[in-house]
Amino acid sequence: MTQNEISAALGGPKVIKTSRRGEALLRKTSYNKGLAFTAEERNNLGLNGVLPSSVLTMDQQLQLEWEHLQAKSNDLEKYIYLASLQDRNETLFYRLLCENLHDLMPIVYTPTVGYACKQYSHIFRKTRGLWLTPGEKGRFAEVLKNTRETDIRLIVVTDNDRILGLGDQGCGGMGIPIGKLALYTAGAGIHPSKCLPVSLDFGTNNPELLNDPLYAGYRSRRLKGDEYDQLIEEFVTAVTEVYPRAIIQWEDFKKENAFRILDRYVKRVPSFNDDIQGTAGVVLAGVYAALRKLGQKMSEQRVLFYGGGASATGICRLIRLAMRQESAGEDTIRRAQMLMDSRGLLHTGRDITEPFKRECAISLEDLATFDIEPHEGMTVEDLISKFKPTILIGATATPGLFTESIVKEMGKHVERPVIMPLSNPTAKSECTPQEAIEWTEGRAIVATGSPFPDVEYNGTRHVIGQANNVFIFPGVGMGAAVAEVREITQTLFLIAAQTAAECVSPERLELGALYPNQNDLRKVSAAIAKKIVKYASQNNLGRFMTEGEAVKAVDEAMWWPDYVPVEPK
Repeated sequence: MTQNEISAALGGPKVIKTSRRGEALLRKTSYNKGLAFTAEERNNLGLNGVLPSSVLTMDQQLQLEWEHLQAKSNDLEKYIYLASLQDRNETLFYRLLCENLHDLMPIVYTPTVGYACKQYSHIFRKTRGLWLTPGEKGRFAEVLKNTRETDIRLIVVTDNDRILGLGDQGCGGMGIPIGKLALYTAGAGIHPSKCLPVSLDFGTNNPELLNDPLYAGYRSRRLKGDEYDQLIEEFVTAVTEVYPRAIIQWEDFKKENAFRILDRYVKRVPSFNDDIQGTAGVVLAGVYAALRKLGQKMSEQRVLFYGGGASATGICRLIRLAMRQESAGEDTIRRAQMLMDSRGLLHTGRDITEPFKRECAISLEDLATFDIEPHEGMTVEDLISKFKPTILIGATATPGLFTESIVKEMGKHVERPVIMPLSNPTAKSECTPQEAIEWTEGRAIVATGSPFPDVEYNGTRHVIGQANNVFIFPGVGMGAAVAEVREITQTLFLIAAQTAAECVSPERLELGALYPNQNDLRKVSAAIAKKIVKYASQNNLGRFMTEGEAVKAVDEAMWWPDYVPVEPK
């Protein structure tokens, strides 16, 4: 396949030729234009009389859809309305999303998608994506072919077991892959025909769902152990058979399954876990932006994590790679990060049952270099006073965990502490930006996991950037697809983090924002994708392209939702 063919495949058709006519054509969501069909198209496609006589422009249609959307009484109703628009007129849905990303992202994805997942069986209108259950064991490849698509390039898949902070949502977890892929299309321009949301519906342990007579999913207790692993293996094998060019994004798996699956398949099929690697990328992007503001290097930092889950481990891994890129010594790298979980400091003298946590545990020997001897009564303030971290990261889903005394202790040892309470939704944040800034007398540089308003302190405006994975995964996915990489390595997320940080404008950075404006998402994704394609080519990780070819390939692959001519076949 040539470079032009790759870009054309990802960027969607320039003209649609179809044998569908009349109402059958209007029911095809990717072909339908509604009242925007021209007079000539109506004559040629049997649409006269099927539609009212008026012909509208897309801008007029967008105006109408925005009116309809604003008439909805709450965000869940807006979510349902947007889903119906996506099922009716795909191009118009994506154009509306692209032109209103900042306003609509919280509707099509977090936080509203969480409510939609909980109510999924009761708001279900029309199928989208693919479900695989134990009932199809041995036939996964056959079921994948039921999509009737022959060239899927990107699959977002969940087993529904850890949906956001809501836990096991059974078949309702499908809302997550659908939402993520909508952001891939709006944020990076991957054509929707190349995307497939998948729910591995292997049962649920949620009693509320099992007791609901209207529950739409596989009504059984959740599979686990060898039986679970066998079905994951069959899924990956089926994908490589049916869609050999597809990238797999693992989404919202429980942490013990997430690491095992990621490590098992990362070299067998181009794949990554957004909760682990995408989160790490966006957090590191914020850190890089802060260091750009401060004129410092990553290898000079000391990072304290509050929260020892999958995301913290992923961030830990990527920060180590970032320090190695700066040629930091291994002693420096080992001693640069400490993690606290619900039982206290993670260190090698503790019994740690979860394997992924062990790699982040600091040794007693390294602790001794800070004159730290772990003991039962040691407080976070005690640890900070000796470790003197420059960066504090929260990933605990425990509101108020960053107390005034903790934040003030941070401020004693570093002039401009970087404080990142990342838990979401807003009510779960470890502290508010207002608190962090006031408790450090305006010196803290703050980014959050949830959206927060700007903070005014002593006449200075602080813009609070949101560490949203959407700044990372669309660009990584687009770059990997254009380059046709054999493996999605950690270095790709390091590149994505550095590039996203570079995309923060000097004006935003001056105001303290560590992330770009969400309306600039397509520019950020394009910049990341181009650097990934260039890196993959130079390091024999994907197709060979010159730098100029890489830039052109990404530009041509990014679909902009606009109507194309529809002609009879």
